[in-house]
Amino acid sequence: MKLELRGITKVFGSLVANDHIDLVIEPGEIHALLGENGAGKSTLMNVLYGLYDPDDGEILVDDRPVQFAGPGDAMAAGIGMVHQHFMLVPVFTVAENVALGHEPVRGGGLIDARRARGLVQEISDRFGFEVDPDAMVEDIPVGVQQRVEIIKALSRDARVLILDEPTAVLTPQETDELIAIMRQLKEAGTSIVFITHKLREVRAIADRITVIRRGKVVGTAEPTASETELASLMVGRSVELGVAKEPARAGDATFQVRELSVLDDVGTAVVDDVDLDVARGEILVVAGVQGNGQTELTETIVGLRRPAAGSVRLDGKELVGRGVSDVLGAGVGYVPEDRSTDGIIGTFSVEENLVLDLVSSSPYSRAGALSKGSIRSNAEQRVVEFDVRTQSVETPAGTLSGGNQQKVVLAREMSRPLRLLIASQPTRGLDVGSIEFVHQRIVAERDRGTPVIIVSTELDEVVALADRIAVMYRGRVVGVVPGDTDRDVLGLMMAGVPLDEAVAQAAQHHTTLGEAAHAAPSGDAPSGADAHGATAVTSREEDTQ
Repeated sequence: MKLELRGITKVFGSLVANDHIDLVIEPGEIHALLGENGAGKSTLMNVLYGLYDPDDGEILVDDRPVQFAGPGDAMAAGIGMVHQHFMLVPVFTVAENVALGHEPVRGGGLIDARRARGLVQEISDRFGFEVDPDAMVEDIPVGVQQRVEIIKALSRDARVLILDEPTAVLTPQETDELIAIMRQLKEAGTSIVFITHKLREVRAIADRITVIRRGKVVGTAEPTASETELASLMVGRSVELGVAKEPARAGDATFQVRELSVLDDVGTAVVDDVDLDVARGEILVVAGVQGNGQTELTETIVGLRRPAAGSVRLDGKELVGRGVSDVLGAGVGYVPEDRSTDGIIGTFSVEENLVLDLVSSSPYSRAGALSKGSIRSNAEQRVVEFDVRTQSVETPAGTLSGGNQQKVVLAREMSRPLRLLIASQPTRGLDVGSIEFVHQRIVAERDRGTPVIIVSTELDEVVALADRIAVMYRGRVVGVVPGDTDRDVLGLMMAGVPLDEAVAQAAQHHTTLGEAAHAAPSGDAPSGADAHGATAVTSREEDTQ
């Protein structure tokens, strides 16, 4: 099935999310839609899937114009979508979730559960999904839940499958398995639209790449294009990927977590007997798939949660039992993962948000009165230093883009003397150039002798920043390993495999790959090998000058 979008425009108030976008998905191809968070990728796919009505433009299926009043129309036309946040009912079985909304029935109008299970089993067997139709969704891993979503789409005869940021919640091994599934679907004739901002993955799987920036298509590329070329196209300027850092000169372990346990509202341990040490002048990255206790760990350290047991000490002083303001006052900088809820006050101006935890101290207040000149001067300096895009320092912070809100939080927390820096998902929503800047600032903070804790689900960020890595799985620390630990080992640990077993499994995997490469005919490259050819990027000249 050929799918074409012509001149698609979608406007929300004053925001032009999609600006006359043209896109063609050929039959049986994997077409990557690449762009930074907020570029307009998901909005475009929501238009295609019937969730949004376009303000202008048209959709064509096999060269015939169509109109979708909702997702039902899109599915009837052969378009399926797997959303970034899964649409599954946890207490239903796999078969019940797949059948939901179009349940097979037998005589008397009763649901035919056997047919529903059989459909799941048939699709699972055809593509090697290895999904149990009778498994309860809440009991299966995230990667398998994603397969269930794909089975749902295929059960409705999807000939074009939209995958929206499909690797955001997967381990590296689950990502590899998804890529293999995508290749199988392609071979069976299914077209795939792969929405992502991850350069490594798009080069591994895409047949063609379309890059979107600020709501516009700014260029196309072949998968042979380098990551640097793709990053430059995404950002609109030359960027350097990665961050140069010298080996850590770690001092004493001035921050310690001992036997820390945290319970959720129903009494389940979400942080389970965790021990950690962070030294002066080192970066410890807490890695893991989202939802394995990292959030609760950092919130407990800064006083937002009360632990059920354990100790948190900074410079020999206990932090447990102290309020958030006391913890910040002790020299802890905190970048929360949810900036809009926990990082800023949206109705306050940019300049006010930049001194939220400093406003009661000199030079920002004297004798109980605010020093507006000092607050303004600080804001003007930080806005330039951290490249915060705002019309004025008086602009309400809540009106800024997500990436610029993040820069405000980073600027506030990293512009004062710190005894400990905690940053959870510090580059979420930032473009490649901003990520480079933030990473440099984090490394600079380390080099000043500050202990740094980073929580990240992005494996590229983990290996770029870490001096040591603590991997969490279901609330426990599976192991603490050096920053240069093999990615396969990290991925297995993120799935709960103990360190020694993860090392053994990764070694076996590498041996198998080496044997496959040795056996390949001359001129062939093993799957996943880099293939940097001639520059394969076409830019829209008016957008990149």
